[in-house]
Amino acid sequence: MNEKTLRVLEYDKIIDKLSEKAESSLGKELINKLKPSNNFFEVKKILEETDEAFKLIIKRGRPPLAGIHNIYAELKRAQIGASISPGSLLKIADTLRATRRMSAFVKKSKEDKNSSYPIIEDMIDLLSTFKELEERIFESIISEEEISDNASHALRNIRRQIESKNGAIRNKLNSIINSSTYRKYLQESIITIRQDRYVVPVKQEYRANFPGLVHDQSASGATLFIEPMAVVELNNQLKELKLKEKAEIERILAELTNLVAERADKIKTNIDILAKLDFIFAKAKLALEMEAVKPELNKEGYINIKKGRHPLIDKDKVVPIDIHIGRDFDTLVITGPNTGGKTVTLKTVGLLSLMGQSGFFIPADFGSQIAVFDKIFADIGDEQSIEQSLSTFSSHMTNIVEILKDAQSNNLILFDELGAGTDPTEGAALAMAILSYLHSIGAKTIATTHYSELKIYALTTEGVENASVEFDIETLSPTYRLLIGVPGKSNAFEISKRLGLQDFIIERAKDFISRENIEFEDVLAKIEKDRRIIEQNREETEKLKRDIDRLKQELDEKKAKLSKQREKLLFEAKQEAKKIIKEAKEEADSIIKQLREISIEIDKEKNKKIQEANDRLKNKLDNLQSELTEDLLNKKNKKPPKNLKPGDIVTLLNLNQTGTVMSEPDKDGNLVVQVGIMKINVHVSNLARAKNDELADENFGTRKIITSKAKYIKTELDLRGKTLEEALLDTDKYLDDAYIAGLKQVTIIHGKGTGVLRAGIKQLLKSHRHVKDFRLGSFGEGGTGVTIVELK
Repeated sequence: MNEKTLRVLEYDKIIDKLSEKAESSLGKELINKLKPSNNFFEVKKILEETDEAFKLIIKRGRPPLAGIHNIYAELKRAQIGASISPGSLLKIADTLRATRRMSAFVKKSKEDKNSSYPIIEDMIDLLSTFKELEERIFESIISEEEISDNASHALRNIRRQIESKNGAIRNKLNSIINSSTYRKYLQESIITIRQDRYVVPVKQEYRANFPGLVHDQSASGATLFIEPMAVVELNNQLKELKLKEKAEIERILAELTNLVAERADKIKTNIDILAKLDFIFAKAKLALEMEAVKPELNKEGYINIKKGRHPLIDKDKVVPIDIHIGRDFDTLVITGPNTGGKTVTLKTVGLLSLMGQSGFFIPADFGSQIAVFDKIFADIGDEQSIEQSLSTFSSHMTNIVEILKDAQSNNLILFDELGAGTDPTEGAALAMAILSYLHSIGAKTIATTHYSELKIYALTTEGVENASVEFDIETLSPTYRLLIGVPGKSNAFEISKRLGLQDFIIERAKDFISRENIEFEDVLAKIEKDRRIIEQNREETEKLKRDIDRLKQELDEKKAKLSKQREKLLFEAKQEAKKIIKEAKEEADSIIKQLREISIEIDKEKNKKIQEANDRLKNKLDNLQSELTEDLLNKKNKKPPKNLKPGDIVTLLNLNQTGTVMSEPDKDGNLVVQVGIMKINVHVSNLARAKNDELADENFGTRKIITSKAKYIKTELDLRGKTLEEALLDTDKYLDDAYIAGLKQVTIIHGKGTGVLRAGIKQLLKSHRHVKDFRLGSFGEGGTGVTIVELK
């Protein structure tokens, strides 16, 4: 993209606003390198990234991205064997914690079946968490300067000894400085440290009277700092302990460094992913702040911005614009007074196009469309160069010449005051020639101007359209609204008249203008008047439409109410019919009951005899069933098996089933036997030892199936080239076979492609009865082209 265009359209200020939203220096580095893309599919992808992050923030709040550090140098030191400082280890632990929290943040969202964030989820799946290493570092290091006592048992013991030795030395020295014998020799009754050894201040003249080692003296020489001989050995022991402490700390740091080195490559991958996530979520945060929306993309060079706002102007003050180009016309000529908003319109279109092609949401209404242009050019503002001695016209023309050299069909070109700064007749002619050339090559061009010739050119040239910024003559102020299809009127005479300029001067001025120009201005005035009338009519039409919609809604509500009343009446009628039928049925039942009573009286004796016969038959059957049940349940072995132990195969005599002994008989002879999936408490007298071939025959079929599956099943299933339906059937059968065969982990190869197979397999695995867990393949396993499945 043209660097001058980026500068003129203030793209760098958008980058600065985005950088403020990043949590890490790594994210800011990616942002500072960001440039608009002219690849349609890349722009589509980066917009989808922003969209996913935007939805995640709306649904779950701000992501936990704090604590990401640039630790590439520390990881490199670890890999070459150099020890890492405590401060650097804390940065690594912070980054590991950020990795773990970010992973948990997105995985919680994955549990929501109604949400899908494939791009961000794929990135999260590539993260590696090392909670043990993270906790080990935080447990061992308190700050950049301090190692925790919990870092190791040895360090804790050494520090306890140091504390004890310090106490012993201070006690000894306190006894010396408080001694009446030595107190007169001391400059002050204090204990201090010189060269890491405890000393006391002794007056110079008493040096010979105070046995010990001199370590320092005061600036005046009047005080010597002497280590009493009584504590020399204790100080030596303390020195040895501190050397041990230092050696243990170095060992701990070396151990932690080695743990980091073993995981350095995966941690580097984590940092790369976290930096990209920080960058993506920064775009989403900026979109929320700007109340921006995801633009619709197209390849046809069509721009349709609805209620677009310049992102660098206070959103409470900026006037939104509606502008479109690239469908009915490729060139738009905007006219109107100064300070009317023409330049802001150009910058808004250019900057929103750059933002969209960089993956930003744009501050506009839903349904706004932008095109993906190969290049965007802008010649806006007075870039006169004093050093190069160029006039305003020369400066603009130099820039325009460079634009025309590079301009192609799929380009967006923005001109502010095209042809200004020179003779109006020649400037207008040059402007029309430039616009004609760009129109002929198919470039999309928006130009602002004051020349009436360009208004006429736009009116008479196919594919070229007029537009104007609205100006209120009554208030002598611009409204900043853009009106497409309406050329702007200069309004110089009207403005001058309202400001108090005498009429005879205005009339004299009109004499210097050609009749054609006056007539053209009159036509523009009429067009403006008609436009205002049309605008009023449109507002009235919209009001009438709203009234019609309201009346239609009321009519629909009344219709719904009548329909509800009709249903109620029908319901009540049905209820009444049911009541009549019920009463008729009750009357019929009463008549039938009377007839039955008469019949019962007649056949009463016969029924009595039949009932007696039934009772005798029932008693007989009940006695027979009781005898059979008792014989079956009390079926016992006269010689019950002895010395039964768990694992023995037995036959349950009362059930005629073979089972396995699960426990030894208790003192009463009761034990537990498993038959199939049931465990049964039985007495040993109800058992008989079974022959081995009985259970073998029973389990032969099952063992044969399991052996067959284990022999031929593979640890991977290749689904590439299959439809989703075929793949789901094959995967379901394969998981059943793998489970029967006893496999614990298998690989399903679905390829990357469009992601349809991967998504389908993912849904199947979430609810499959044999699946314990699953994940996408890591580097070296096939990446996102395979899924690793852990079976129960």
